[in-house]
Amino acid sequence: MAARTTGSVLIVTEADDLHGDALAATLRKHHGLSPIRLDMRDFPRENGTFRVSRDGTSRSLSHILGLDDASSVWWRRPQPCVVPGSARGVDDDYRQAECDGFLQGLLWSIPALWVNDPGADRTANRKLVQLETAYRAGFAVPETLITNDVDEARSFIDSRPGPVVYKRAGTGRGAFTETRIVTAADLARLETIRNSPTIFQDYIHAECDLRIVWVDGMEWVVRIDSQSGVGRVDSRLDTSVDFTADRLPASVSKSLTTLMGALGLAFGVLDLRVGLDGEFWFLEVNPQGQFAYLEIKTGLPIFESLANLLVLGDGTVNG
Repeated sequence: MAARTTGSVLIVTEADDLHGDALAATLRKHHGLSPIRLDMRDFPRENGTFRVSRDGTSRSLSHILGLDDASSVWWRRPQPCVVPGSARGVDDDYRQAECDGFLQGLLWSIPALWVNDPGADRTANRKLVQLETAYRAGFAVPETLITNDVDEARSFIDSRPGPVVYKRAGTGRGAFTETRIVTAADLARLETIRNSPTIFQDYIHAECDLRIVWVDGMEWVVRIDSQSGVGRVDSRLDTSVDFTADRLPASVSKSLTTLMGALGLAFGVLDLRVGLDGEFWFLEVNPQGQFAYLEIKTGLPIFESLANLLVLGDGTVNG
């Protein structure tokens, strides 16, 4: 992608998001830019305005300077507006929808480079979409069932030749939930999936796990020695094991490029598992995934790559 001049960089995330802090520091260090920070929870406590006139369009938020100057946006961790409830609770849903719709429209109307495009980000967050797209992109995908049908789930678990894991199907905010192997105790409470569709998937006996940060074609690959610690089922549970920079085979890299292009994502954090059979198994991609610890563990210049994408339109890092 060709280099470009830039105005401001807008970071949309929670005020206390460490990834937002790290990117802001990287932008100052490498590009001499102080980004605009926006926590969507501040609206409607702060005033917002969008205007169309003969001279064009303009948008403003009372606590943000230079919003119209933003030429790139990191859509990191958008939040719903925090709308005070009415005394009787009447029309609370209406006011929430009006505030969310206004602020989203105000931001989405900015003619900027979006990382990621909000529409693509929302669609790609759906794990069913990810699995379908990964399969079509040529990835190996573990045998999977996602359902709220208790009989279907039980039949799937009984039919598999080895262990089956289960994990959440949704992506909403909430407490961390780990991936677990189905046990007899889990089968006894299978009825609970009726109101919470769940992913059931073949457990892949692993050599290691890979976490890949994709920055518009740049692949920052980290090999996680997950099988030497307590994170054998879920590599997120143990950061004490070895983390090393790695590379993907050309065929896997090709599937990754196809996947991210089909999802319309310029950025994402992917989890792959390398099986004992040597296969690279796709698990998921998170358009808003955590990656700061990967840079700390390996020294890979991931934040610099992201900063370059937002400022120059190219995530390449020189040197």
